[in-house]
Amino acid sequence: MYHDLQTLCFLLALLLPTKTSALPNFGSSASSLGSKISSIIPSLNPFWSSSSNPTLDARSYSPGSLAVNPNGTTFLWLPEDEYSGTILLFTLVADPTHGTVNFLNASDAFAASLAYVQDDGIVIMKGDNTTTLANGVNRNSVRVSSNKQYNTGLFILDINQAPWGCGVWPAFWTVGGGTWPLTGEIDIIEGVHDNEHNQVTWHTGPNCTLTPESNFTGTIVQTNGVNNTDCDGNLNENAGCGITEWSEASYGPFFDQSGGGVFAMKWDENGIAVYSFYRAAIPEDITAGSPNPTLENWGQPVAALAPGGCDPITNFVNHSIIL
Repeated sequence: MYHDLQTLCFLLALLLPTKTSALPNFGSSASSLGSKISSIIPSLNPFWSSSSNPTLDARSYSPGSLAVNPNGTTFLWLPEDEYSGTILLFTLVADPTHGTVNFLNASDAFAASLAYVQDDGIVIMKGDNTTTLANGVNRNSVRVSSNKQYNTGLFILDINQAPWGCGVWPAFWTVGGGTWPLTGEIDIIEGVHDNEHNQVTWHTGPNCTLTPESNFTGTIVQTNGVNNTDCDGNLNENAGCGITEWSEASYGPFFDQSGGGVFAMKWDENGIAVYSFYRAAIPEDITAGSPNPTLENWGQPVAALAPGGCDPITNFVNHSIIL
């Protein structure tokens, strides 16, 4: 089975909560938002294996609704950072997952056309798919991370195509500085080989568990037939605690055929929640440039880690974004 290793990237926005100011107006269309807040997420031209294409209506947006803390206080999310074009940090490191890959630095990646920006602002990332290699020789590719580290935020990604394919292990994730897994890891998008469903996973030190108060639509990943609710990354062969979204629209060929979509991760003192919306179901507040992750606007998350079982502030510290 052959898979083209080209990757296609579009949008990343990071927002932080505020109690005082209103969100600025980014415009009324997705293209207007994309022209002002843009960044990168790797994706893959997949092997097409599904021809179904149902239509979903976008969720309605209630402009007057605010995000509400458990104590009743309200707040808005304001733009904090933008990653676009060549404002990228390329990591020249050995693959920590021990794959057969060489990650190039920025100059080599751009020279080899493994990373470039199109005239329309879309960022392309790709692995080398033209060189015939001998067995055991690693293939050139790219990996990027943020210079800045974060402690809470709302991360929103608009993806035209998501990574999928045999021999591929794509991921969009954040990881803490210091000794892994004591400062935490949040896997927002992760797929292995021909898997057609996204899995969200947390890796932490001890004393972090998924609890019944965590409301989400996905299914907890099991180990030996038992729900794996312990997020300790040192247990179960570093499995952490994972949640699978079984919708075929969450990842894989159907997601790509539907024009991609949006992944969002909300991380604050109220917990960590991950959402996914394929193209026809993206909430209007996101395309309007005023993302507002309330239950009314976005529904329940695909995966959620509640503070009752895991403190989202002390278990996740100084996180870098990695693609």
